[in-house]
Amino acid sequence: MEINAIPEAFQTKLRLAVLSALLTGKKNFRDLKQMTGATDGNLGAQLKKLEEAGYIEIDKAFVNQKPQTSCQITDFGRGQFREYVELLEGLLRQAEDGLKD
Repeated sequence: MEINAIPEAFQTKLRLAVLSALLTGKKNFRDLKQMTGATDGNLGAQLKKLEEAGYIEIDKAFVNQKPQTSCQITDFGRGQFREYVELLEGLLRQAEDGLKD
């Protein structure tokens, strides 16, 4: 397995944190900001990249006349996350096997 096989979506701490948070269900922008400690601008930019890549869906609505953005992971995003975890597990197995030799 190659480390270069890690998809771009998992190559930054913030994107990985967002995807991890969304595994447990839909979150709004404020919750994601609090969970990740990101700035509005950085979080917004990373959410847009994840949406463009098909990992998440973004829903913008007005609640009590205030704009609210919520995000959820897509089936594609969940599948990619699973593959990422499997890749990491494979790398760990290789490393452990190498220590046994």
